[in-house]
Order: sequence, then structure tokens, then C-alpha cells
Amino acid sequence: MNTTATPAGFSTLNPFFITHDADGLIAFLREVFGGEEHLDARTVDFDGLLLHAELEIGGTTLMFAERKPDWPFLPQLSQIYVDDLERVLAHAMKHGARLITRPTDFFGTVFSRMIDPWGNMWWVYQHGEAPDVDWDSAEAETDSDSTEWSDPDLAYIHRTLVEAMPSLGTEPEGEREPRHP
Repeated sequence: MNTTATPAGFSTLNPFFITHDADGLIAFLREVFGGEEHLDARTVDFDGLLLHAELEIGGTTLMFAERKPDWPFLPQLSQIYVDDLERVLAHAMKHGARLITRPTDFFGTVFSRMIDPWGNMWWVYQHGEAPDVDWDSAEAETDSDSTEWSDPDLAYIHRTLVEAMPSLGTEPEGEREPRHP
């Protein structure tokens, strides 16, 4: 296990978003999920593009850079826990996010997915009580050759992921125009 010291505001693992209109994405995430930007970390490169910025949400710091003209489109896939899933999703949709998976019970939590206007997919959870599941029995009941889910919620969660993933390989419409919320 890695025992290196983690500075305040950072987790052991922190995502880095490289995107067009990084300031717009920072504003969107600040608006939807809350958080505070570490303004002292903001660095602009010689070409005038943002090289580094940080936004802390719930004890984890997200890092950002503006995508250079010859850098590829790199969507981020992230998981976040929120206190009020319905409110967060409504706020995100109001600011241009697209709902991929409606709020669905997922082993005692409520789970949803959305894609933000920058093409990043978010797994958004509202924590609940985990049910008492006998995983050995559950595994034994599963047909390893089956492509069907016996639980309709799990089937829906799986289907929406499989349908949404191919769209992550393409840049969102209007990628070259800033999208500040």
C-alpha cells in the first residue's frame, strides 16, 4: 500500500481533465457540484492557454488544462457521490448536461449517469443502505453465458451504458465555441 503523504484537498487519486473551454467546465462543475477553485494553482502556458487549474469538490481536487490544437479529444469518466441526486441532476440538465441513466436503485444506493456539455460521463450516486446480499448464492444463480439481466434495473443500467459509450469517442457539437454556463 502506498503510504505517501497526501496534501490537504487531494485524494490519493485525482482526475485531470484536458478539454476545450476548461474554464467553462470548471464553472459548470462549480455550479452543479459546488466546490472551490484553488486560484493560487492557476497557471497559463506561453501560448495563453490554461495549463493547470484545480477545483476541489468534497475533499477531492480535480485538475484542468485547456486542450492544445493538436491534442486529442479525451473524455473523462468520473464517479461522484451527492446528497441530493434529483437536485444535482436537474441543475446539471439546466446547464446543458444530458441524462444517460435515470435515477435507479443500485444495491441500496440511487444511481444515475449524465454526460456534461464537454463530453465527460459522470456516474452520480446518492448513498443509501446496502442490502444484505449473499454474493455466493447470487453468483451461483448467474448463467455465465447469459447476455440477459434478470433484474430490470440492472438491465436498464447496462443498456444505457452500452448505448452511451460510443458517443464518448466524438467531440461534442460546437467544441470550438466556449460554453460557459
